[in-house]
Amino acid sequence: MWGLGYNAALVATGAGLLGAAAGITGSFLVLRKRALVSDAIAHATLPGIALAFLVMVALGGDGRSLAGLLMGSALSAWLGLLCVGWLTHATRLSEDAAIGAVLSVFFGFGILLLTVIQSLNLGRQAGLETFLLGATAGMLYSDALTIAIGGGMATLAALVLRRPMLTAAFDPGYAAATGLDVRRVDLAMMGLVMAITVIGIKIVGLVLIVAMVILPPVTARFWSDRANRVVLIAGIMGGLTGLVGALISATAPNLPTGPIIVLTGSAGFALSLLIAPRRGLLATVLGQYRYQRRVHLRQGLLALAHGHPVYERFTLRLLIRAGLANPDGTATETGRAAAARALLDESRWQVLRADPAQEIAASHYDGLRPIETVLTPDQIAQIDARLAPRPLT
Repeated sequence: MWGLGYNAALVATGAGLLGAAAGITGSFLVLRKRALVSDAIAHATLPGIALAFLVMVALGGDGRSLAGLLMGSALSAWLGLLCVGWLTHATRLSEDAAIGAVLSVFFGFGILLLTVIQSLNLGRQAGLETFLLGATAGMLYSDALTIAIGGGMATLAALVLRRPMLTAAFDPGYAAATGLDVRRVDLAMMGLVMAITVIGIKIVGLVLIVAMVILPPVTARFWSDRANRVVLIAGIMGGLTGLVGALISATAPNLPTGPIIVLTGSAGFALSLLIAPRRGLLATVLGQYRYQRRVHLRQGLLALAHGHPVYERFTLRLLIRAGLANPDGTATETGRAAAARALLDESRWQVLRADPAQEIAASHYDGLRPIETVLTPDQIAQIDARLAPRPLT
């Protein structure tokens, strides 16, 4: 990493820390099903950036001071967040409609202010528009330190508040019943997202920062169903996304860092969508194929148990491959034994499903599950005693 130069190492380190913080913080937002709020927060930062620039210039300072611009964007983002909350609770607007209204108004006002600044010919507005898509070419050590410290503090706060935020995300009613102030928890969650958004606009830009907040947790959801693991995986994915994206951008100076980081995160999402062991597309396709095989084998064995030859090609191919049927569709010796077991299992299920007292156990019937996995040997013996003797072919 250091072989690419001091600036590239600086940017990659800051982007990695920012990505980890964004992934961890965004996890709670995704679990709370409020991912779009981050988009409103991001777009609401633009007026604050422009106004902070004008204020600093009016006071005789450097309008491009990162600390001042971030402070202005934070105030503007917080105001936008309050507007979303007020519109949601004080009017009949749904949350998505309130987000759309705040996003469009704040972003439009910010673009207007940028246009005014450009027309003033102040000589210090150069590079101000880079906050839209991010720019790291001129990043200083102080900038990277600000991003690293801010990201670290946001991550620490998210880990400290993870229990109440997870409780509010999964069951707000239970959280309120236990005395937890869900509204305050939501405000804390939004505040953390706002902090990440403000910190990350220098690297990724306000248009793309939402991707760094959302992509890692939705990618992590493919790999685990447990909330704590999702948060951990999202932090790792976010850190790798920021680090790898910044390094790729450093090898091609003409490529902007922000979009490359987002595309790197998108590649991780696409790969997880494809190969994740339980939720990935390949796992889903293989699971459906295995289920289809089980259904065909079961139906084929039941057909053989009743003395019917199997003619369906796929079923016959599976039976032949398993040594249960001959090429002409008749059962082999092994097939007759397996067919008898399948018929006995189906008969037991029929008796169980006809008994109102066994409704809970009967609900496990899916036409494939052996009854031995549901009942004890004594219960099965009682069912066998109720079966009328019947010859098995």
